[in-house]
Amino acid sequence: MARYRGPKQKIARRFKEAIFGPSKALERKPHPPGQHGRNRRSKESEYAVQLKEKQKAKYTYGVLERQFRNLFAKAARKKGVTGENLLKFLEARLDNTVFRLGFARTRQQARQLVNHGHVMVNGRVLNIPSAQLRSGDIIALRPKSRDLAVVGESLERSRKNFPWLDLDRNLLQGKFLDYPNREDIPENIKEQLIVELYSK
Repeated sequence: MARYRGPKQKIARRFKEAIFGPSKALERKPHPPGQHGRNRRSKESEYAVQLKEKQKAKYTYGVLERQFRNLFAKAARKKGVTGENLLKFLEARLDNTVFRLGFARTRQQARQLVNHGHVMVNGRVLNIPSAQLRSGDIIALRPKSRDLAVVGESLERSRKNFPWLDLDRNLLQGKFLDYPNREDIPENIKEQLIVELYSK
């Protein structure tokens, strides 16, 4: 499946946020990329602002347009606030959960762990990064994969705890307790702009 494999720091500079992790390029060049990046002062249209927010969410979670649109349609059908439902579904993806648990340093690395069959859900190997987790699901690394260097390094660096996940560092497994509340999701995404864009 197609994935964005271009320069990540250009994307971070476009949104003026380190959406792929700490960025030295963003510190050195805090302006958008391109020869007119420094001097671009034109006011963005309402549509441009909404589109930019959607693109930022897609790049942050590593989701393609069709997947994103399908998740939005699912969020719109569910009771509650559509924008918040969308973020909850994005957070409930398997690759994102592996990243949040600290088994991988980035979402891209988490996706690779899942694709290569290193991750189990409820005792069975699941190699679909976009799989949606449900309350009570147990996410663990395969016994043969627990000694991977990348996992050890990631867990050493990761000290964040998220209220919707329960991590057992000794067993290298976590539990997806429930969908997160909007205030618990740390991503700087204005989901209402995405709702407005798709509602046109």
